[in-house]
Amino acid sequence: MKKFAVLPILAGLALSAAACSGSDSGSAAPSNSTAPADPAPSMTSAATEPFGAACSAVPMSGKGSFTGMATDPVATAASNNPVLSTLVTAVKKAGLVDTLNSATNITVFAPTNDAFAKIPKADLDKVLADKKKLTSILTYHVVGQPVAPNALSSGSFKTLQGGTVNTSGSGEAYKVNDANVVCGNVKTANATVYIVDSVLMPKM
Repeated sequence: MKKFAVLPILAGLALSAAACSGSDSGSAAPSNSTAPADPAPSMTSAATEPFGAACSAVPMSGKGSFTGMATDPVATAASNNPVLSTLVTAVKKAGLVDTLNSATNITVFAPTNDAFAKIPKADLDKVLADKKKLTSILTYHVVGQPVAPNALSSGSFKTLQGGTVNTSGSGEAYKVNDANVVCGNVKTANATVYIVDSVLMPKM
């Protein structure tokens, strides 16, 4: 099996949205003026939590909950989440469980079961039976660095497969290529996960 080396990235997920509010005007402001409250803390706080409509499908407690997933490496965490069972099957067939679990500070764009269901069954069965093609597709969903939500607004990230994914959007509405992020910023012990509604397909 082809090994994918993931360079550890110094974890610095400092969300820099707070830097955009100008409070450096110094002595120019009258002493009796009331400065507007800086909205940055609440924005930063919100950005550190999972977001998106599909987050409601994640179990509220147990190993498959957000709290439970945060304590396990990404492949193990996904195996405890019922909305990612098809992805987990694919990862096992490709022999990538250990590769993903041993990686550090990665980002995974994880297709839901419904995302895989969009692929005709005959085509999906062929992919699942072709380990080389399956590995290429799955590693295209993995970026070898942490990606914070605000970095998705306009980004291009190299994947472990070798190709790039392009991201766009704002607030809580982001796209990865043509897929929508339906539950974002999910933390596992070694990864940031963005659950998406379509399977990302690399150029073959």
